[in-house]
Amino acid sequence: MTGQRIGIIDIGSNSVRLVVYEQTVNGAHRVADSSKQPARLSERIDEDGRLSDAAIDELIDTLLHFTMICTHNHTGQVRAVATAAIRNAANRPAILERIKTATGLKIELLSGEEEASYGFIGMINSLLIRDGFLIDIGGGSTELSLFRNRALVRSVSFPFGCVSLNKRFGAKGMLQDEGLRALEALVTDAIRQESWIGNAPGLPLVGVGGTVRALGKMHQAAYKYPFPQTHNYPITGEHADELFDQMRKLPLDKRRKLPGLSKDRADVVVPGVAILRALFRAAKATHYRICGAGLRDGLFHATRFRNQPKLDDVLAYSMSNLIALHPEAPKQHVMQVNRLALELYDVLNFANPLPPQTRVLLNAASQLFRIGASIDYYEYARHSFYLIINSHLNGLSHREIIITAAIASYKSKSRARQHISDYKELLNETDLDVIYKLGTLLQLSAALDRTETQAIGQLNIQLNGTQLLLRPVHPRGSLAVECREVVELGAEFRKLWGVTPFLDYAVKPCPSTTK
Repeated sequence: MTGQRIGIIDIGSNSVRLVVYEQTVNGAHRVADSSKQPARLSERIDEDGRLSDAAIDELIDTLLHFTMICTHNHTGQVRAVATAAIRNAANRPAILERIKTATGLKIELLSGEEEASYGFIGMINSLLIRDGFLIDIGGGSTELSLFRNRALVRSVSFPFGCVSLNKRFGAKGMLQDEGLRALEALVTDAIRQESWIGNAPGLPLVGVGGTVRALGKMHQAAYKYPFPQTHNYPITGEHADELFDQMRKLPLDKRRKLPGLSKDRADVVVPGVAILRALFRAAKATHYRICGAGLRDGLFHATRFRNQPKLDDVLAYSMSNLIALHPEAPKQHVMQVNRLALELYDVLNFANPLPPQTRVLLNAASQLFRIGASIDYYEYARHSFYLIINSHLNGLSHREIIITAAIASYKSKSRARQHISDYKELLNETDLDVIYKLGTLLQLSAALDRTETQAIGQLNIQLNGTQLLLRPVHPRGSLAVECREVVELGAEFRKLWGVTPFLDYAVKPCPSTTK
């Protein structure tokens, strides 16, 4: 049984995209289907500023195809929007009327400011970032926004994009020196009209949309980056400049073969990155950060959560969504383990402080450690690692996601090293120490509810020399199973933490492993 589904159709200047979002019966949200068709609408505007009849016919054919996909997916609501190419077309009313007659879709024509606003919602709901610039380079327009304290401050929509500037300054897929100078002069002149752009130096430039995603994929391919996501991926200004120079020199046929670059973007990526670099310099930004979410995600949140589309806590939402996607995990047991893990951490960390942010990672790992049971109980640790790595755990860096996955799946040092072997270049020795320590701490927390009965309500935790005394207050039932599990963990825990856990309760104290 499926839950409510919302279809978002984005008629862009470069491509037309459909995403079908589903709310599952457990309350999670996920993408149920998607489709993309190249359009290049900005290239097909004639000298009178009109979109050609042939282009409109092809667009209608694509929209009919998308509505059929929505019908097949039992989509309850379809929201279709159009951006710069149709917004700026001289025959805009006729285009919208033809689409409505042929498809039944009433197209929302987004203004540049609305486009920037929805893009901001999509970005801010998927990244834990407070201040920065946001850029979205489309086919026919470019939106730049300044945000402070996670709130939109200023935005502007420039009437140029990667497709329109490629048509104007490119020649057979190449952007020669003269064309590049003319393109940069046009962009620089437009920037001068917006003096606020240069008044907030030292902030990151967050990019959404196809141009920056292509840049990220090429950068990752060039440096053999091991993590399988471009979302929340940083790039220095110098590296972006190097890639730009490399791409621009390559003939189009060779550029199409660049690892990470899709063939249908090979010609427009160069003018797109040229726009990106010009705005990077004007904003005096520190670095680029790629965001995998954008306009369509913002439209989904604004449609699904109309009263409060912006999330208060990106990571908490992301975790609860991931948990709801894998409901086979025993909820009460996981909540108990999470609570005990954080209580143990606070006592142990007070005596032997770990690096900042480790409590956040333990909190995430101790809520997600059983999600792998949705694939196979006997190998749930391995599957939990895979699911955490390959899900969008928004609010954490790539390195932090790897550490969280390793803690959640921890069984032993050797198993942990095996799990992280593909990503070890992103970690350091301190990270390994954190994984080992918090992994065993999570094991101890799970051992304290081994029967999954939540027998321990209040737990008094005390460090006494080389002992970690664990005294349950009025436990509900026997803790014999928990006792044995704690004893078995004792030696390994002592090696890592320097103390031996000792479960002490009134009925019969557990034997100590201290020699």
